[in-house]
Amino acid sequence: MRATIAILCVFLGCCSNVVFLELLVKDDPGSGNLITFSQFLFISIEGFLFTSKCGSVKPNVGIKDYFILVTMFFIANVCNNYAFDFNIPMPLHMIFRAGSLIANMIMGIIILKKQYIFSKYLSVFMITIGIAVCTIVSGREIKSLQPKNVSQVPTTPWDDFFWWILGISLLTIALFVSARMGIYQEVLHKKYGKNAREALYYTHLLPLPFFLTLAPNIWDHFTYALASEPIQIINLQIPKLIVYLIGNVLTQYVCISSVFVLTAECTSLTVTLVITLRKFLSLIFSIIYFKNSFTIYHWIGTILVFLGTIIFTEVIPKIAESIQSTKKTKKVQ
Repeated sequence: MRATIAILCVFLGCCSNVVFLELLVKDDPGSGNLITFSQFLFISIEGFLFTSKCGSVKPNVGIKDYFILVTMFFIANVCNNYAFDFNIPMPLHMIFRAGSLIANMIMGIIILKKQYIFSKYLSVFMITIGIAVCTIVSGREIKSLQPKNVSQVPTTPWDDFFWWILGISLLTIALFVSARMGIYQEVLHKKYGKNAREALYYTHLLPLPFFLTLAPNIWDHFTYALASEPIQIINLQIPKLIVYLIGNVLTQYVCISSVFVLTAECTSLTVTLVITLRKFLSLIFSIIYFKNSFTIYHWIGTILVFLGTIIFTEVIPKIAESIQSTKKTKKVQ
């Protein structure tokens, strides 16, 4: 029952989170730092109350080790959300982030000296081609940023292209930093054991001082959100961007918590299937509901990315193996 509820909450929380995120960045593309800070602050408060019991529970993992992890986590999250300020459309953002397997494989080969079977290399090749196709096609359709936010607005096509390249660079940095963080987490797991809830709390709490360097940007976008058109909820008039921000923060918490429960209750196959399907549904919804530009080339790239992901995670062989073992069990009975 817990697993079923967790799966439903993953779809509800993560898909809703993408909707609120796109509503925010459509109106204010530069709000990435505000969104990241709000998410970190909320999860830190929740963790302080329920994980650390108001500071009475000591962490199992050393604080110095957490600081290394936290630095990588902070850089990856800021780069991912800040990329929206540089002409990166939501569908491309989602497709690009699906390329985490590429970064993980490269980091595994370089740092851990891993070797992979042919199907792994094939899947990564498909994902790389898919992302490249989507990136190139999106590069041909670069639009000038509208002066609806507080950021510096490009005025020439070359400026627009430069900011787009910078956005792609931020997403690339985030991919490789996340991959390096995953390897470091494996090291911590071997050293201290798995402490997922604790890690979730400290990776959101410890980076909070880093946001002081982004305080002017966060404040500018917060005041912009406060000045947005109000919408009525019950008998209250609340700025719509504040409503979207609250919705994004709450759904992000539901999403992360549900994935945590899912990993504890289900097999890795189930988790992989749920997360992959969730990403695909979020992408389709984004294209249809928000009327994002999506050509036949985008579809080809997207299909390559998701097929590559399925091959890499060996979903189909594992399903077949599971069905065969179920049949054998029934025969024995």
